[in-house]
Parts: sequence; C-alpha cells; structure tokens
Amino acid sequence: MDWDAPAIVLDARPYGEGDAVAGVMTEAHGLHRGLARGGAGRAGAPIWQPGNLVQVHWVARLAEQLGSFSAELIHPAAALALDDPLALAMLSAACAVAEGALPEREPHPRVFHGLLGFIARLSQDPAMLADLVRWETLLLADLGYGLDLSVCAVTGNTAGLAYVSPRTGRAVTAAAAGDWTGRLLRLPGFLVGANTSAAADWRDGLALTGHFLARDAFGHLHRPLPAARRMLYDRVAALAESETPDPDTQLPETRNSDTQVMGTPPPELPKSETNDAG
Repeated sequence: MDWDAPAIVLDARPYGEGDAVAGVMTEAHGLHRGLARGGAGRAGAPIWQPGNLVQVHWVARLAEQLGSFSAELIHPAAALALDDPLALAMLSAACAVAEGALPEREPHPRVFHGLLGFIARLSQDPAMLADLVRWETLLLADLGYGLDLSVCAVTGNTAGLAYVSPRTGRAVTAAAAGDWTGRLLRLPGFLVGANTSAAADWRDGLALTGHFLARDAFGHLHRPLPAARRMLYDRVAALAESETPDPDTQLPETRNSDTQVMGTPPPELPKSETNDAG
C-alpha cells in the first residue's frame, strides 16, 4: 500500500532516536499519520515543521498500519513565519486545530484547500486573522457544526446582525438581542460582509469560533482547545486592549469571549429568550 500527494504538515512528535511520528493533511486522505524516519534529526526536523507544505510518500504493508513517510519540502512556511511572532502564532494555531479536530483518514478537501490558501497568503499583516477565523468557520461547517450567520434567528432580518447565540450558533441583530447582549457572542463584521479590520473584530471572531470549537469539535472528543489556539487568542486580546485603552469599552463581552476560548460555556439565557434565538 502506498500513495504520493502534496500535504500540509500538522504535527511531528519525536519517536525513538531521531525519528518522528508525523501528522499531515492531504486533499484525498485527510489527516494521516506515519513514521518519518529521521524526522527529529538535524536534516529531517526542518522538513517536518507544522505548516510546511511537502510532497509526501506514504508506504505500508497493510492499509491499517501506521506506515512510513518520506517527504520533499515544497514551501517552508514555518521558517518564513519565524521573524513574525503573530504570523507564527496563527500558523501554529491553525495546524493545531486541524490536527486535533479532524478525524484520521477522512478526506475534507474544502478544509485542506482553505488551509492551503491561508498558508500561501500568510504574511506579516495582522488582517490575516480574519482569514483564519473564516477558515475555522469552514472547518466547523465541514464537521457538521456550521454557524448560521445569514439571518436573525428572532426577527428574520438579514441586516444589522451583531451577535451569535452561544447555544444555537445562529445570528441575532443588536435590536433583537436587547438586554441579553452580555450573554451573546459578538459577531465581527468581516463574517457578514463588512470591511472591518480592527483588533477587536479579530478578537471577537476568535472568541466566536473558539467557543464552538471548544464545545463541539473538541468537546465531543473530550479534548481541550489546543494551547496554541488559546495563546493566539490571548495575544490578539492583548492587541485589542492596547488599541482600545478605554476601560469601559466592551468589558462584559470581552470577559465572556475569554471564557469561550477557554472552553467554558456561557451562562444560559432564560428559556423564553433562548427559544426566540433558535
């Protein structure tokens, strides 16, 4: 049994002396693991860095075996991101989310191409955070946990969407949210077609997808949200705080967002309100 395909390195863990058990993602094979001989050694380690694009060859005697990888480096994304802490944090978070949330050997071509495009465009521009959040919504949808951000769950309006129910994943307008805004997740404008690129929007987007990743994609596997993803949120939250020094600026929602990224569910709305929210 063998196959050969372009792949994104998601993870590589040392195994024995100089080898590594690597996890890669391909279009046709999804998340796939194998033994990378020399993958933790001086020559092999730079190839098997998370985020790198490689041409990988997998071979095993039987399909169900771990098998062995050999690879040729195509695009050294990890090395290119080393000079920018935020770019490296985004790359590490995306790979950790894919490695932890995706089922093994199950193809998810949309997720693969979305991550491939994100890595190809990765730069020192913080606005790439919006692309990362969009990719996470795509991953959630592909896993069956899609968010409905097209229409207000209460009024049916498509304009003025500002919040998302943490229970149902459906959007709500600011007017319909009323007094319950503190218990809803903020919906950043870039997810509904607005041209917003402030750090607070990126923070709110990471909080939004972080809540549903922690509750659904990782919660159903009884795993916490990856540390790299939590650290990215902390970095962006600090950036947003530095841009908005006013202590009264969205403090309740910021606290609520923090709990979502850490995987702690928010307080539930009263039954009448949650029924309206879908």
